[in-house]
Amino acid sequence: MPSLRLYSPAKLNLFLKVLNKRPDNYHNLETIFERINLVDEIRLIPNSTGKIKIICDHPQVPKGPKNLVYKVSQMLQKEFGITQGVTINIKKNIPVAAGLAGGSTNAATTLLGLNKIWEIGLSQKQLVEIGAKIGSDVAFFLYNCSWALGQGRGERITPLKIKQKLWHVVVVPRIKMYSKDVFGRLNLKLTKKRVDANILTLALKTQSALQVGNLLHNDLETSILSIRPELLRVKEKMLKNRCCGVAFSGSGSACYGLVPSRRIASAVAKDLRRSYARVFAVCTF
Repeated sequence: MPSLRLYSPAKLNLFLKVLNKRPDNYHNLETIFERINLVDEIRLIPNSTGKIKIICDHPQVPKGPKNLVYKVSQMLQKEFGITQGVTINIKKNIPVAAGLAGGSTNAATTLLGLNKIWEIGLSQKQLVEIGAKIGSDVAFFLYNCSWALGQGRGERITPLKIKQKLWHVVVVPRIKMYSKDVFGRLNLKLTKKRVDANILTLALKTQSALQVGNLLHNDLETSILSIRPELLRVKEKMLKNRCCGVAFSGSGSACYGLVPSRRIASAVAKDLRRSYARVFAVCTF
């Protein structure tokens, strides 16, 4: 089969509530995912050597077994007796270790692509089961939806029928944040108990960007700021610059602001680029 070129989108968490810690040391949570048009490009080139080779233009992306793309490719080979190899060329646009799920979306996109070029014939249910073994955010990207409710570790996905298209400005300071460190600082006694994903879901279906902005929530914010308190300045600067609401995405350093329109997103991004190198104007994808 010839090579396959695919696009791998990032995500934002508009809502993230941590419910409790599980016996396996992960956490049960409730989150609302939004797919955004900040995308990586992945090209899958099958080969007859049986080897998995990763090529990436980003120096901080691992090329071996630590890469989720490598892991999912190797898992498919072992579980389904695939003798064919693949060269995976990743063009990175999504910042690494920022809370935007760059690794997870690449893994999901690769899983979908290899299912085609290796002609494995997996159903969506089977794909999701494999994706959940690779990472908590992988499953979301295996569904063809812009919005979803994530439960469990985030791998139990319920697509949401939301027609609204939101615009955001995303600022990614050159700070890496790792999930294990952020969750390690989490104090469940300090998280808000009354926040509800249903309220935000209803707002996304019926209300304006301004009203939605007031409902953004992330239980991990306190942990993130305890590790890197200087990130609070990013949030404050965005709130002063026409953002309806500002929050951190997942467990990363990426801070996003909700704005009413594409025009305002472009203008705010231009202003913020005076202070930060990595600023993106993005929308629901």
